[in-house]
Amino acid sequence: MTTLTHSGRVYKALEQLDSIILGKSAQVRLALACLLAKGHLLIEDLPGVGKTTLAQALSLTLGLEFRRTQFTSDLLPADLLGVSIFNKDAGNFRFLPGPIFAQVLLADEINRATPKTQSALLEAMEEGQVTVEGVSHPLPTPFFVIATQNPSYQLGTYPLPESQLDRFLMTLSLGYPNEKAERELLLGQDRRELLRGLKPVLEQATLEQAQREAAGVHTSSALIDYLQALLRATRESTHFTTGLSPRAALSLLAAARAWAWLENRSSVLPDDVQAVFSAVVTHRLTSRSSGGPDPLAVKGLLEGTRIP
Repeated sequence: MTTLTHSGRVYKALEQLDSIILGKSAQVRLALACLLAKGHLLIEDLPGVGKTTLAQALSLTLGLEFRRTQFTSDLLPADLLGVSIFNKDAGNFRFLPGPIFAQVLLADEINRATPKTQSALLEAMEEGQVTVEGVSHPLPTPFFVIATQNPSYQLGTYPLPESQLDRFLMTLSLGYPNEKAERELLLGQDRRELLRGLKPVLEQATLEQAQREAAGVHTSSALIDYLQALLRATRESTHFTTGLSPRAALSLLAAARAWAWLENRSSVLPDDVQAVFSAVVTHRLTSRSSGGPDPLAVKGLLEGTRIP
């Protein structure tokens, strides 16, 4: 397999991102793997821990067009997708695209919008297009949604339905920085100033080539055996209401391939599946007892599944 990691461009991108998002190299690497796998990313955490900064740093580092939409209770689907207006002079309708027509869309605080507006993202995230008044409009490529959401116990939030959650390849939580990173943050330059100084490290053509190479990473029959063992474990577990779907299985495989590519490997190893497993499946599994995700149960399931 021809890899771009040898050129140092991807590693340089990771280094630049790590210089902005301090002490979160694992989450940064997962976010990049999510993009390489052509997925979408959901970040759930408290305000002020760097969710928006990560989205901006990623788009600037990769040279992608970035737009941010603040999701609120009064946001309408047309505010996101765009509208068709009648051109009196030409005698026809003209489509005015909304903010969703960007390569990187930050859907900020997505769970503060109503379910109707949340669902406006479904077609875009699955098919790379939006349909307005019966006319389909293709979205730019690559198209990457980074959505943030506040914890569900906060006021004014609408839980994301399972169909919406399933459109996200990964869910991450940044959390508080460690003491060393926080001290560097307090003593260092303002993150907004650093963002203004960021230069693209990868060209779009290089990124698209990386996505193609990641999708082509070899998976052995033994690796598929391991992946299916994990799927069975989720489906046979009495802890979860339902197990992982075939689409979730494909998402897990795509993410593992992207992680293996970042590790400069020509084939996927069980370590690659394990590295992305929690990020890919936690938001897809609902605990019978709590009615929500259970990261500890997911971790236990992973640790309890033997590698064939």
